[in-house]
Amino acid sequence: MARIADEVIERIKIEVSLQRLVESYGIALKKHGADLIGHCPFHDDKTPSLVVSPKSNLWHCLGACQTGGSVIDWVIKTQKVSFRHAVETLRKDIPALAASPTPPAATTAPNPSALSADLESHQLLDQVIDYYHQTLLASPEALDYLQSRGIGNRELIERFKLG
Repeated sequence: MARIADEVIERIKIEVSLQRLVESYGIALKKHGADLIGHCPFHDDKTPSLVVSPKSNLWHCLGACQTGGSVIDWVIKTQKVSFRHAVETLRKDIPALAASPTPPAATTAPNPSALSADLESHQLLDQVIDYYHQTLLASPEALDYLQSRGIGNRELIERFKLG
């Protein structure tokens, strides 16, 4: 999977308004000094514990969850998605980034599977164990490493099918 450029991530963190993002989730924010406060959506919040700092574009819950972060972290937590998915979602909010091509999903072709798809799950697991065990036995470096860790007994390696 292609890496997302640091410049893209930083631009998203700066240019996407956290205040608008939080308010789009139906959370009413009130001015509290230089910051904004509201009820945290991640726990049962009786008194406002969510702090949004427009100047730094960061949020933090001072209540039960004790979490916080940037606009990316907000999307990850609210939508329960991966970092990459959150970045791609927010990227659409910045016209210049939305127009730029998305990096390809994979840069190499996937390895063909050496496992049979029609085997029962326990047979499949046995195949995986055997593969890694044989790979270990074929690697003098790996066997030397095990020896340095006090696991050099060949009978033990065979019995527990280390791999």
